[in-house]
Amino acid sequence: MDDVTFNAWVCPCVEVIEACGEWFVRVVEDDQELTRSFDLESFALAYAEGQRIRLGLADFKRL
Repeated sequence: MDDVTFNAWVCPCVEVIEACGEWFVRVVEDDQELTRSFDLESFALAYAEGQRIRLGLADFKRL
């Protein structure tokens, strides 16, 4: 997963990924990256939606 940078600034993003039956939400903002894991897809999507709203993004990526 490549980060999009603009003049050394990382654009905030929220990504949802499924791997081996587990759901991961990756949140990138400023100079920080946080990945949380969830057993249920619905919990991961709810968390991703909350982070999308908090960061003021139009949508989140589902990879």
